[in-house]
Amino acid sequence: MARIGIIGSEGRMGRAIAEAIGAAGEELAGGVDKDGDIAALAVRADVLIDFSSPGALEGNLEAAIAANKPIVIGTTGLEERHHWLIDTAAESIPVLQTGNTSLGVTLLAHLVREAASRLGEDWDIEIVETHHRMKVDAPSGTALLLGEAAAKGRGIALADNSERGRDGITGKRGTGTIGFAALRGGTVAGDHTVHFLADNERIAVSHMAENRGIFARGAVKAAQWMLERKPGRYTMPEVLGL
Repeated sequence: MARIGIIGSEGRMGRAIAEAIGAAGEELAGGVDKDGDIAALAVRADVLIDFSSPGALEGNLEAAIAANKPIVIGTTGLEERHHWLIDTAAESIPVLQTGNTSLGVTLLAHLVREAASRLGEDWDIEIVETHHRMKVDAPSGTALLLGEAAAKGRGIALADNSERGRDGITGKRGTGTIGFAALRGGTVAGDHTVHFLADNERIAVSHMAENRGIFARGAVKAAQWMLERKPGRYTMPEVLGL
């Protein structure tokens, strides 16, 4: 059995991951939260799963590197500096970072990239996401993941070709841009729809998360897969062989 450690164990995702570890026949090495002994957990575990906060990422990576253990990062709200830290850590240990650990969302992103690569700029792309009222970041990590998939399909940089937070007189939609809209309310675990809209026709592909268990199962599958990897930066599509 693999010993899996959880960083952010008392959060909703942390508790769901603990259940998924048992269901997968693996062993829970323990969990830590703010001010916990991450270094000790990294030593006990064979692999770490991090669903904590962006502010904790640097220390979590340092602990994983010191213990020479792979780490799966599902924390959202990451900025450019965090990705630099991940790239640096990946020179020493296996690191998988993703905005969504759901296997279904991973396949959806693959389909979005394929569609975007085959449809021209006369097809507008809009991404709509809905989450529970307690979510603090927008667009969601999954929405950004899907946006990156669409941008890669078109061979463009998402940062230079996205539209967000439309309000007031914004002018017409930019050609070839990728739009984002975020809805917040209730207890929605996560709904995402990518719209491809052209003159007189539309395509929509969606994923609806009914509970956090799907993310937890995907995170555990990723952790199992990471046990056999060499140092480097990995993604969820590689877990599915896409």
